[in-house]
Amino acid sequence: MNQPRRLAAALIAAALLALAQDAATADTNPELDRLMGLLAQRRHGEADFSETKYLSLLRQPLQSSGVLIYDAPDHLEQRTSAPKPQSVVLDHGILTLQIGKRQRLLRLADYPQLAPLIDSIRATLAGDRAALERVFALDFDGTLEHWQLRLEPRDPALAATLKRIDMRGERAAIREVQVLQSDGDRSVMSITPRE
Repeated sequence: MNQPRRLAAALIAAALLALAQDAATADTNPELDRLMGLLAQRRHGEADFSETKYLSLLRQPLQSSGVLIYDAPDHLEQRTSAPKPQSVVLDHGILTLQIGKRQRLLRLADYPQLAPLIDSIRATLAGDRAALERVFALDFDGTLEHWQLRLEPRDPALAATLKRIDMRGERAAIREVQVLQSDGDRSVMSITPRE
């Protein structure tokens, strides 16, 4: 068999294997599908958060708190009230950072290293399992009443900076998000939904 045919055969085999794995994954976790269905029903949500960041460059962890706001399908907002007021808003692919009177606009498409992390949050809130699985390997444990979801990057370039994201929740309420970076830095965000 010549080189192009071997390459084509290898690509076809890899594609079939990927399809088989995706089909097996989709069939093996109905609880994850039920969770994604519950999350997809939510059109709006507000929650209080407190976050602790453990950074190797600092002796003490950084702590912050504020409010998270989500409006389906793609409006995310983090309003930090302490230690100082600031906000981060994602709306239709534009990230707006506001600290005091300074404001900075970033097109998410111009920062491909940020897109998977932000998309993981957005896809989880939207209950979009297919979007999550394009970027992450998913490991779901528990039931709808008490669940844990681990997201591990599929792309080696992303895995070079992000080791994993661990989420914990109850039904459609995400209670905790831990982000572990490949360099050992990490953050833990506790979330309390507003009723």
